Amino acid sequence: MIATDGISLQYGKRLLFDSVNIKFTGRNCYGIIGANGAGKSTFLKILSGEINPSSGKVIIEPGKRMAVLRQDHFEYDEFVVLDTVIMGHSKLWSIMKEKEALYAKADFSEADGNKVSDLEAEFAEMDGWNAESDAAVLLSGLNIQEGLHLKLMKNLNGHQKVRVLLAQALFGNPDVLILDEPTNDLDIHTVTWLENYLMDFKNTLIVVSHDRHFLDTVCTYVADIDFSSIKLFKGNYTFWYESSKLALNQRSASNKKAAEKKKELQEFIARFSANASKSRQATSRRKLLDKINIEEIQPSSRKYPAIIFNQARPAGDQILEIKSLSKENEGKSLFKNIDLFVNKGDKIAFLCEDSLAITTFFQVLVGEQAAGSGTFKFGQTITKAYLPNENESYFNTNETLIDWLRQYSDKEKDEVYIRGFLGKMLFSGQESLKQVNVLSGGEKVRCMISRMMLQEPNLLILDEPTNHLDLESITAFNNSLRNYKGTVLFTSHDHTFVQTIANRIVEINPEGFIDKLGTFDEYVTSKNSISSGALAS
Repeated sequence: MIATDGISLQYGKRLLFDSVNIKFTGRNCYGIIGANGAGKSTFLKILSGEINPSSGKVIIEPGKRMAVLRQDHFEYDEFVVLDTVIMGHSKLWSIMKEKEALYAKADFSEADGNKVSDLEAEFAEMDGWNAESDAAVLLSGLNIQEGLHLKLMKNLNGHQKVRVLLAQALFGNPDVLILDEPTNDLDIHTVTWLENYLMDFKNTLIVVSHDRHFLDTVCTYVADIDFSSIKLFKGNYTFWYESSKLALNQRSASNKKAAEKKKELQEFIARFSANASKSRQATSRRKLLDKINIEEIQPSSRKYPAIIFNQARPAGDQILEIKSLSKENEGKSLFKNIDLFVNKGDKIAFLCEDSLAITTFFQVLVGEQAAGSGTFKFGQTITKAYLPNENESYFNTNETLIDWLRQYSDKEKDEVYIRGFLGKMLFSGQESLKQVNVLSGGEKVRCMISRMMLQEPNLLILDEPTNHLDLESITAFNNSLRNYKGTVLFTSHDHTFVQTIANRIVEINPEGFIDKLGTFDEYVTSKNSISSGALAS
């Protein structure tokens, strides 16, 4: 159990938290949600002791061990990967090091022998003899190959370090596990592995994530940060989201009878529980109705951007044809012999274990890199808009948002017209006069989306479009692309985003590609069936 007692935090005149009292217990998973800037990550740092509150305290049950996903990717550079994972259990690691030091003594005494005997007993009680194999299993599950397990951390790339630090947090079955954006830098298959692992986690889990499918899969409660307070809601993210919308609708129809309100909620829970993809949570969801007080479900203060992609002209029948496209990086194949004919209205999700391969593939298509071999040709009617994964080069200027966006408008330069696009992305009033070089990561992505809307394209190319966005922006973006009549080529590690948008899946690898019509879940099911068949034979 971990709880807060009257936690408040104030920065200058801004009150981030005001007398927060909340308790996290048992085998539950708590998803911390809130708009950008609400204080999600800050609250996790308060729980872990990294930040001291202005007032109040954090209480953790005596004898319980907490593990936290570390954010410093260089802290363990001089340590072996396997050791770095085991160091997640500091007491076990300390015993291992103390044993090694005693055994290495040249003048090993009787007292040393007694001490070692005590340490060995404690080591065995903590299942220390399986520490290395348990750590290796976690690393392999997170796609850190066995050949890297005995390498120094400094020899790993950034994506690999993130996975090792995640394995470190998971190691040793901590009593309280705190994870801040654990799915960042994970491919969609590894996210699925993590979901399954955490579904079976038997202790208290507190997590911040912008991945809706992840929150839906692992969470039993949602802790919503709003109005400087935190409220707990039973259920996962989708349950909270739909309930909040329902409450907003009901508030606007204030004359609705309580019985009608409850009937709406009953029908919603019935639909939610019947969803086969959430069957593992269905039983607990059916039990919610008797415990939920309708009055406790409140409309959120969240603001959702208005993302609307219009097409200046509809595309013709010729969209994009790719023939034998290949590319290498430092002598290593990124993708090879890709042959694709993109149809009008296709929404294609590109998958690859190596994110660099897809980024490079998209950069070739938009002319930022040259292909190694092969050709591609867009139809004459095609107008493209590209959202890159890295956008820093677009913001190396001290221009205001208005002046920055105006340069991308071929149709109209009037300030009112430009402000309209910024307003849709929640840059209103004085915010539109901010200098672009001081924007946050999420604000920069919203600016790039404004730029794309200005272009009125009939083909979108999106490289990890949900990176840095809050849940509200991701939801709005998701809904916009579902309604978009043009063609979309994209990649994302957000399961819900891919599942609800793509009608075609292309998985690329160094030796070729797989091209399948259908949703992402259908693609995963077909792959699993093939794998099971191969194992059976």
